[in-house]
Amino acid sequence: MKGLDAIVVGAGVSGAVMAERMASQLGWKVLVIEQRSHIGGNCFDELDKDGIRIHRYGPHLFHTDREAVWKYLSNFTRWQPYEHRVLSSIDEKLVPIPFNLTSIEQCFPVEKAQQMIEALVTRFGIDARVPILELRKEADPLLAELADFIYQKAFVNYTSKQWGVSPDAISPAVTARVPVVVSRDDRYFTDPWQALPADGYTAMFRSILDQPTIEVRLNTPMSEVLRFDWQHQQIYRREAGAESLFTGKVIYTGMIDQLFAADLGALRYRSLRFSFERKDQPWWQPATTVNYPNDHDYTRITEFRHLMQPEPAAAATTVVYEFPKEFDPAAGDEPYYPVFTENGQHRFEDYAARAKTMPQLHCLGRLAQYKYFDMDDAVANALDAFDHLEATHG
Repeated sequence: MKGLDAIVVGAGVSGAVMAERMASQLGWKVLVIEQRSHIGGNCFDELDKDGIRIHRYGPHLFHTDREAVWKYLSNFTRWQPYEHRVLSSIDEKLVPIPFNLTSIEQCFPVEKAQQMIEALVTRFGIDARVPILELRKEADPLLAELADFIYQKAFVNYTSKQWGVSPDAISPAVTARVPVVVSRDDRYFTDPWQALPADGYTAMFRSILDQPTIEVRLNTPMSEVLRFDWQHQQIYRREAGAESLFTGKVIYTGMIDQLFAADLGALRYRSLRFSFERKDQPWWQPATTVNYPNDHDYTRITEFRHLMQPEPAAAATTVVYEFPKEFDPAAGDEPYYPVFTENGQHRFEDYAARAKTMPQLHCLGRLAQYKYFDMDDAVANALDAFDHLEATHG
């Protein structure tokens, strides 16, 4: 592809959205390179041999309260309505998560459950969503007992497995995000727009990238196409065994420390190992996802058949077990969750400052900005980044 205006490194959410905007709104010629064998990043999905659409990198459930994001993606997919529900295995019962009034009734004797519900409603009001950290500060013995039960049974062990830390090392900032829902709304998300792409995420990303001035190259490491000369603040394009100075934009969505061979030290991530199993029965569990906070090495099981409408005719089902682990690139792990420590944040800021010395370079997305984004956050972030690029493009 000659006369390139931009090269995008990575065909996930951030890279695909940015490539589409530059191509469709500015008319730029854009090359998208992706080191994996598929587009869509961790949202990649495909049909298995039973016709069940599985998410290779764990379940991805789209939800948003941003109308602009919903409208943007609706240009590239039809939607299948879907509201996610999660159960948690607690004392040999499967109870709704986030913890709500139904959960209380399932976990406590009738009289005590009613007293707890009345205390919650009186203190916070119906439909409130109370962070567990706030509930743990309550002086009322009933509310204190409820808060401790939820913290110990539903939260702390799950989070310990997820982050690989002891319970006392869990950040209050993480704890504060766990709500107790003062209602019987058992939806995991409450955003006004909740759905799945009707033909899958991969098809949606294929549509996003299907622009006449976008070329996508899979199985292509960045080093095959680009070389960064940090000393002279120049970028070189590699093509057909030769190098030439590249003066267009580079949108980088990979790990920011890899731009510098991690010379200040590698940034820390948590990763996941997935174990897919085919079950010779129509259904395996009563909800899409069941959490296991207190038993087993895995944190949750997801059954993909629950995501599909209409359901496949197969008499089998596919589930995936999730095992959190420390990110190990030598083992072929994918980096999923940044591990936020003070030293790690300082290290990231040093890398980010160095990246900004290259005016052509724009670091975008979860790995390049060392920040966890939900899917809609990633789309909104990319749309905002394009608006800034468009406004400042000379």
